Amino acid sequence: MKVGVLLALGCLVVAVPAAGWAETLVAARVIKARAILTAEDLKLVPEDIPGGVSDPGAVIGREIRVAVYAGQPIRPEDVAPPTVIERNQRVTVAYRKGGLSILAEGRALGRGGIGDTIRVMNSGSKMTVDATIGDDGVAYVHSE
Repeated sequence: MKVGVLLALGCLVVAVPAAGWAETLVAARVIKARAILTAEDLKLVPEDIPGGVSDPGAVIGREIRVAVYAGQPIRPEDVAPPTVIERNQRVTVAYRKGGLSILAEGRALGRGGIGDTIRVMNSGSKMTVDATIGDDGVAYVHSE
């Protein structure tokens, strides 16, 4: 039992459990940026670190965006979906509106995972557009 306060009442000492005790995930070792997190990369420490993640399921299998050193807390902004499109990679660009569907080849100007928005340059026209990465790895242009 974690003891938050010891109360002395006359000659009686009462141990009161710490309220709201929490655990926080920290790096078990140095984790390089862009690594996919595994259970072996993490450990729970009996501290409530503000902004730290406490649920391993929320970060295992996700990509760490920055290098994290042993003992450093894992924060939600440090992780993202695994990258499926790398910068300068050739991608299929799709534009859909109503019954119209146009596919083209493009080049990714950034990197990202499923659901991320990246800039893509159309290989034919050299125009750049914002596109969201779909589950299938296709870059879907935002229709306005």
